[in-house]
Amino acid sequence: MKRFIGFIKKEFYHIFRDKRSLFILFGMPIAQIMLFGFAITNEINNVDIAILDKSKDVTTQEIIHKISASSYFTIQQFITNETEIETIFKKGKIKAVLLFEKDFSKKLIKDNNASIQIITDATDPNTANTISNYTNSILQKYQQQINKSINIPYQIVPQSRMVYNPELKSVFMFVPGVMTIILMLVSAMMTSISITKEKELGTMEILLVSPLKPFQVIIGKVVPYIFLSIINAVVIVLLSIFIFKMPVQGSLFLLGIESVIFIINALSLGILISTISATQQTAMMISLMGLMLPVILLSGFIFPINSMPEPLQVISTVIPATWYIIILKGIMLKGVGLAVIWKETLILIAMTLFFIALSIKKYKIRLE
Repeated sequence: MKRFIGFIKKEFYHIFRDKRSLFILFGMPIAQIMLFGFAITNEINNVDIAILDKSKDVTTQEIIHKISASSYFTIQQFITNETEIETIFKKGKIKAVLLFEKDFSKKLIKDNNASIQIITDATDPNTANTISNYTNSILQKYQQQINKSINIPYQIVPQSRMVYNPELKSVFMFVPGVMTIILMLVSAMMTSISITKEKELGTMEILLVSPLKPFQVIIGKVVPYIFLSIINAVVIVLLSIFIFKMPVQGSLFLLGIESVIFIINALSLGILISTISATQQTAMMISLMGLMLPVILLSGFIFPINSMPEPLQVISTVIPATWYIIILKGIMLKGVGLAVIWKETLILIAMTLFFIALSIKKYKIRLE
């Protein structure tokens, strides 16, 4: 244990002596979180929605059929009362609920006016706004269709309500995504060059003949970056709260635990890259190109996963950032607890154990 602790101290000394590493570790996250303050608009397809039909007459059925026939929406379930709305939103799969008022058809004929409430999950403001616009467009086309054959036009009045982000602040979308990107890239990139650096400096032989076992070397390389990455995560959350006014509706303790799990996941992935790379340059390229593009494009940070082709949706499920973004949005914006995000948590833990086990296996092969 004394040798192991000495090895960890040595790793800390190496990190603090390297000014470029410190800049990447602490400078880049702060710069990115400050610069990513803009909204990114995108189209949506196959968005999962729910229907609350209090009227259940011919007119509402026709409108529901029009909505389900479009490529924009997929009706996942029909609910019976308004108390179910918050529950299905907290689960994260349903992005909007269409609420038809009671006696919809009668009011449309008698008063020439009936209303539909569009309730959207605004944790992603761009998607919420797009859902509302697409729904309004479908309703307007239906309204034009039925008004052709009557003298007094009927009027359907949609009423939109955004939950979790009523002001549609884009910062609520990009902060969880940027936090994920920073922790993934910085953690993985810094650890990916750790073992390859030993190879290039000629000190790998010392590790190979040292009494330290492979798992001790792997853990010793990861431990210093765990503490430094936790500091990064705390800085990002503080900047989000005090500068961008990002709310944290859920437990800060749970947010911290989930962030530590994701940090260890990213660090173990970086170590795995380090064990299979011969040079620091190779490790850096794999970290940047192999992680940055998938994390940005396929994790759901910018583009909705449901709108992607099915092969890409499958690939997105093996990207740890996908699950961490769901966890962040759930805790920070929806205030959910572990009872809701337990599945995503278990997936991250399983991925972490897999990366660590594979890293140790690869390191053993090099010892032989």
